[in-house]
Amino acid sequence: MSLDENIYQDNQEDNIPEEENTNQQTEPTNIWEVDGAKINHLPGMYKSWFLDYASYVILERAVPHVNDGLKPVQRRILHAMRRMDDGRYNKVANIIGFTMQYHPHGDASIGDALVQLGQKNLLIDTQGNWGNIYTGDSAAAPRYIEARLTKFAQEVVFNPKTTIWKQTYDGRNQEPVTLPVKFPLLLAQGVEGIAVGLASKILPHNFVELIDASIAYLNDQPFELYPDFPTGGMMDASRYNDGLRGGAVKVRARITKQDSKTLIITDLPYGKNTTSLIESIIKANDKGKIKIKKIDDNTAQDVEILVYLPNGASPDKTIDALYAFTDCEVSISPNSCVIKDNKPHFKGVSQMLRENTDHTVHLLTRELEIRMQELENSWHMSSLERIFIENRIYLRIEDCETWEAIIKTIDHGLDPFKNILRREVTRDDIIKLTEIKIKRISKFDAKKADEYINTLEEEMEQVTYHLENIIPYSINYFKRIKKLFAKNHPRKTEIRSFENIEATKVVVKNEKLYFNREDGFVGTSLKKDEYICDCSDLDDIIIFYKNGKYIITKVTDKAFVGKNIIHLAIFKKNDKRTIYNAIYRDGKSTYTYVKRFAVTGITRDKEYNVTKGTPGSTLLYFSANPNGEAEVLKVLLKPKPRIRNLVYDYNMAEQTIKGRSAMGNILNKNDVHKIVLKKKGESTLGGRKIWFEQETLRLNADNRGTFLGEFHGGDQILIITKSGEFYQTNFDLTNHYDDNIQIIEKFDPHKVWSAVYYDGDQKYFYVKRFQIDNSSKPQRFIGEHSKSYLVKITQIDYPRLEVKFGGDDKLREKMIVEVAEFIGVKSFKARGKRLTTYQIAKIKELEPLIVPEAQEPEDTTNNENQETGEEDNQMSIGF
Repeated sequence: MSLDENIYQDNQEDNIPEEENTNQQTEPTNIWEVDGAKINHLPGMYKSWFLDYASYVILERAVPHVNDGLKPVQRRILHAMRRMDDGRYNKVANIIGFTMQYHPHGDASIGDALVQLGQKNLLIDTQGNWGNIYTGDSAAAPRYIEARLTKFAQEVVFNPKTTIWKQTYDGRNQEPVTLPVKFPLLLAQGVEGIAVGLASKILPHNFVELIDASIAYLNDQPFELYPDFPTGGMMDASRYNDGLRGGAVKVRARITKQDSKTLIITDLPYGKNTTSLIESIIKANDKGKIKIKKIDDNTAQDVEILVYLPNGASPDKTIDALYAFTDCEVSISPNSCVIKDNKPHFKGVSQMLRENTDHTVHLLTRELEIRMQELENSWHMSSLERIFIENRIYLRIEDCETWEAIIKTIDHGLDPFKNILRREVTRDDIIKLTEIKIKRISKFDAKKADEYINTLEEEMEQVTYHLENIIPYSINYFKRIKKLFAKNHPRKTEIRSFENIEATKVVVKNEKLYFNREDGFVGTSLKKDEYICDCSDLDDIIIFYKNGKYIITKVTDKAFVGKNIIHLAIFKKNDKRTIYNAIYRDGKSTYTYVKRFAVTGITRDKEYNVTKGTPGSTLLYFSANPNGEAEVLKVLLKPKPRIRNLVYDYNMAEQTIKGRSAMGNILNKNDVHKIVLKKKGESTLGGRKIWFEQETLRLNADNRGTFLGEFHGGDQILIITKSGEFYQTNFDLTNHYDDNIQIIEKFDPHKVWSAVYYDGDQKYFYVKRFQIDNSSKPQRFIGEHSKSYLVKITQIDYPRLEVKFGGDDKLREKMIVEVAEFIGVKSFKARGKRLTTYQIAKIKELEPLIVPEAQEPEDTTNNENQETGEEDNQMSIGF
């Protein structure tokens, strides 16, 4: 057994608190004696015993302690492993057996807790098949797998000198009350426990970010903490609420498009594995929410799930549908509950980090104080030994006949030197002097003794300095831990903002909608009646009646909606581009009104009215226009004296689009006989204005992010990636984009681009000018070599570069390159022109000398419904 192990065991007996059996249950007091017989009343027994049981489960099984972040079973496992530690791996079966002398429960609970600790890759170094958190595979039997403590655990978790001990459940051994962990272990590992009437769920956080937060707290600087999950994925922590009850974190699998017919899942949501995720996808497919062809699970060391799509399926909409209807997106509700002062407390993760950092400072202070005490004792004994030997005090005890006489003689001999000592000389000190061997006295070297005492004094000064500056000392401690272990703990979960996915927009149209005009029924089961359109069971339908009323109701198998229906269609919530054109007669009067309106959202199954609501009102003309079209109508009036024009044309584009509750404008005060369509119209809404939000990497029409421009039917969006590729997409709001975007803007095929890149094949920097072709597939424009990389790209007409040389050529003067004169416009596949053969240190942009005249912006104010004053500020990262 090593010296350190002896110290570890000896200190178990030094720090035992006075209250050795704090968890001892008290006898129930609900006992009465009647006629000499003892009677236990069940309600009283339940009240006291159940409370004892609940308290035991909360304190001793399910909820971690705030100081070391461990449940009792985890603490006992680590204590047992420390007792067994000799630097080599131990069989898990042996660890379980050794832990059972501290843990009062079975081997199964110890084994499960040990496997969970090992899978976190922080405190336990594992060997063998420990299962797979990605696939959900369980670990091998305990006799086949091995474990030992990591260097990190040995560094920050154990110190027998600062550990407080208590007796085990059977009184045969001692175990730690809490381990002296000098690190926010609770937040690093996370924990989940269900007690009696109480639960705790603390999410894991990033190792490096916790250290940085502790340093920031010690420097009185603000900090924020967000979870980091071992399964990776993406996370929206905008409602994290510091880990307290009421908060929520959305976690998504990372899904990318391998090609137009294949999706690949490379990260999992926290708490899910490949088996459960695939089952949820298959279940959604069976219910008709999504359409997939097949799934392949190629997960091994890394997650790889391939989802194959059928012909005609949109990969972007399928990604959204996977997030909406499967476990590819889950919401996690944290509930930070810890034990402190033998009571459960609800604390935010920021408060827990502050308390843990304060506890770390306390432990470091205690270690320094203990070290100071050891140094003072060593200095005291070394000084006594030097005085005892140099002044030959040991010769004075030759004539002493009793032990007490020896003690008094030595004490009397030390009297002249007591004023230079740091503390009083005790009887134990004198006894230690009598135990010095003659051989040691004969070989005593005063010079070495002085050097040793000087070394102790220097270290004492250093320890005193650290105690006086404990905060800087603690900061340096955290920095040292970060330097030693941070490289093994990068952030795995990407922090993102998620857009809200409307299930009705991404669900597969798995039903067909039919309408029975004769009986007034609508539904998906009326297969013999009139077909309306494809739909899903999540859709709503909007119904307009001849009398001007309209309602929105949910799609069902069969529902009675009434007769005299003039329009029935799938309702799209918040759709501002579908415009309804209507002309109605108000009640029994001859007044006819015209209106154009959109229905963006109303209460389901509630009746609304296109007209003013006057009894007897009726719709004379109605049309639904998905892109805001305005037709030309022929209006025929009933003959009446003094009316000259009985027939005239009316252009609906003259009517302003207003709210659905607006009365409309008077079309004619005379009685209208009939209104017929003369000419179909064009859209009056103009192009669709699109923005790109960098935080979510999604398009939107809600003025969030960077404005890309106004898009019409055939317009496209250009994406240039940081890896030197380009491609185009349409402006569908369901499009997904990767996070390696260098430039995103409205595509202009006539625009000339200038790029500087390093050619990994030729090992030189090249410059090229080119126009981008139309392609929906990524096209690489910097060469196919794996070591080629893009340096700069710009759309400036006459860019200028300053080239600074380096290496052996660093003394050369800087070179100015006029790119437009240096090389002409060629194909994007061309290699371009070599910039120079000399070594380059830096390429810098200069202000162009030639600036082309700005073109007049396109007038988009011809429609009252369009927004004005928008600048075409395209998101572009160039030189």
